[in-house]
Amino acid sequence: MNSSTSTGVYANGNDNKKFKGDRPPCSPSRVLHLRKIPCDVTEAEVISLGLPFGKVTNLLMLKGKSQAFLEMASEEAAVTMVNYYTPVTPHLRSQPVYIQYSNHRELKTDNLPNQARTQAALQAVSAIQSGNLALPGATSNEGTVLSGQSPVLRIIIENLFYPVTLEVLHQIFSKFGTVLKIITFTKNNQFQALLQYADPVNAHYAKMALDGQNIYNACCTLRIDFSKLTSLNVKYNNDKSRDFTRLDLPTGDGQPSLEPPMAAAFGAPGIISSPYAGAAGFAPTIGFPQAAGLSVPTVPGALGPLTLTSSAVTGRMPIPGASGIPGNSVLLVTNLNPDLITPHGLFILFGVYGDVHRVKIMFNKKENALVQMADANQAQLAMNHLSGQRLYGKVLRATLSKHQAVQLPREGQEDQGLTKDFSNSPLHRFKKPGSKNFQNIFPPSATLHLSNIPPSVTMDDLKNLFTEAGCLVKAFKFFQKDRKMALIQLGSVEEAIQALIELHNHDLGENHHLRVSFSKSTI
Repeated sequence: MNSSTSTGVYANGNDNKKFKGDRPPCSPSRVLHLRKIPCDVTEAEVISLGLPFGKVTNLLMLKGKSQAFLEMASEEAAVTMVNYYTPVTPHLRSQPVYIQYSNHRELKTDNLPNQARTQAALQAVSAIQSGNLALPGATSNEGTVLSGQSPVLRIIIENLFYPVTLEVLHQIFSKFGTVLKIITFTKNNQFQALLQYADPVNAHYAKMALDGQNIYNACCTLRIDFSKLTSLNVKYNNDKSRDFTRLDLPTGDGQPSLEPPMAAAFGAPGIISSPYAGAAGFAPTIGFPQAAGLSVPTVPGALGPLTLTSSAVTGRMPIPGASGIPGNSVLLVTNLNPDLITPHGLFILFGVYGDVHRVKIMFNKKENALVQMADANQAQLAMNHLSGQRLYGKVLRATLSKHQAVQLPREGQEDQGLTKDFSNSPLHRFKKPGSKNFQNIFPPSATLHLSNIPPSVTMDDLKNLFTEAGCLVKAFKFFQKDRKMALIQLGSVEEAIQALIELHNHDLGENHHLRVSFSKSTI
C-alpha cells in the first residue's frame, strides 16, 4: 500500500498506527473505527451496532488487534451513530466498545482473505433491511409496506394506575432497536408518547411484540400504532421529551412529571419489586422476572441474532433516578480524601462531563460532597464516568442524591469555604448549545488532551509543568497540523485525573490558559 493513499483501508498492519492520536479528532466519515472488540465476537454482532442507524455497506475485522472498521451507506448515518454512542458506550459481550470516525472515506476489502463470512453476514442483513425476507406475522407484500412505513410509533397507555416515565418507555422499547427520540404528552386525559426508532423495521417488531401488553401487573396497557409523522422534532431534553442523539439541547421549562402524591405511590413498596436498591418504583420492566406484567417474545426469524445480540442496541441508556430522585441533577460523592479535596477540585473534575453549578463538601463529614450539575443528563454522564475512579488514593463513588439542589450557607453561617457557587463561572465547557465539547467527552484516561498552547511554550515547558505537579510523563506529542494542541501520557489514570484538576486553566502566559481534557487516543 502506498502510504499516501487514504481513501481505502487495507489490513497490512500499518493502518493502526494512524489512530495513535497524531491528528485532532477526525472529521466525520462514513467509515468508523471500533476498538476493544472482544475476540469471540461475530461479524453479525459488530454489524448490529450500525444496523439501527442505516445500511451497513462493509466491514473489516482485525481480530488480532481487537479492532474493526465499519462502513455505513452514508456519512449522515455514521454521524447519527457516533452521536448516539458518545454518551452511551455500546457493549458487545458485556465489554465496552469505543467508536470514532476513521480518516478513511471508504473500505476496500475486495482482495483480502477471510472476507467471505463478512460478505455473507452483510448480505443477510441487507436482505432483511430491504424486505426480501418475509417478516413473520406480516403480509406477503410486507417488503413494500415496510419501505414506506414510519419509524415513529404512537403509544397510548391505558389503565395508568402508576406513573410511566420517559425512561421506562426508553428501556422497554430499546429492546427492539435504537430509540432516537421520545416525546410524552397528555391528550384526551390519556398519557401518550411518540417514539422514533432509527429504522422502520425496529418499529414494526416493537409494535408486533408490545401492542396490548401490560407494563406492570394488570395495568398500564400499551396501545401502539404507527404515527403519520416520519420524524420527530425535539426542542428540549427533559422528563417530557428527549433526543438521544443531541445531548446539547436545553432543558426548557419542563416541570417534573411526578406530582408529589403520585411520587409517593410510585415509591410505595410492593407495587413491583425492584432490582435497584432505593428505587421502589423503577422496575425495569421487560426481561426482569420481578415485573411479571410484560413478557417479550424474542424477535422471530432471521432478524433475531442481528438486532438483539448487542446490548448496545438494547437500551444501555442508564435510567436517571434509578436511585435518589428521578431526573435529579445533584450527585452525592463519597469516599473522598478529606485532606486534599476542595470544592474547586470537584468543580474542575466534574466539569469535564457537564456544567457544575454548586459544590458542597459536608461540614461534619468531609469525605462526602454534593455536586449540582446543570441538568440530569450531565449528572448521569458524570456519575457513569467518574464513579469507581481513584482520586488522591481513594476510590471515588458517585450516586444520585436525595437533594434536588445544593443550599448556599446563610449569611454569617460558619462554612469554612466548603460550599461554593460556580453557576456564573467562565470555565463552564458546555454553555454554548451545540458546542464541540459535547463530541469530545471521554472516560478518564492516562493520556490527556491539551489545547490553547501559545507558540512560545515548548514541549519541555509542558513536560516540566506536569512533572512539577508530581506526574510521571511517559510520552508527549504536539498535533502535527495544530501546535496549539498536544497529547501527554502520564503514569496512571489517577495521575491524569489529579493533573487535570491541578492544571486545567493554568496560566501559560500571553493571555493563554491551558485547557485539559481526557483523550480517547494514546501516543
